[in-house]
Amino acid sequence: MLLVSLFVLTPIAPVLHAQTENNARKLIYRVEPEYPADLKKIRIGGLVRVDATISPSGTVEDATVAGGNPILAEAAVKAVKQWKYAPLDTRTKAKLVFHFNP
Repeated sequence: MLLVSLFVLTPIAPVLHAQTENNARKLIYRVEPEYPADLKKIRIGGLVRVDATISPSGTVEDATVAGGNPILAEAAVKAVKQWKYAPLDTRTKAKLVFHFNP
């Protein structure tokens, strides 16, 4: 299962808890992280924490790993960089947590 932003459920692989500062930004487009098949097959899972900076236009300007399983981090960051949020007057930050469950 996947849990995103304002806790919307979607029946897809990793679980994601996403929260922005004051929940001011609405996530309007997301790309699911690709759970590497070889890691899933050998049941390697874990969590990845990502800090994202969102521009006023809603694009993700920067996404950096804040902790968690380094093997899965690349998939999480790659997905987050493709996300789009609703426009807002200011730049905001989002703290995201991905749970990869094999």
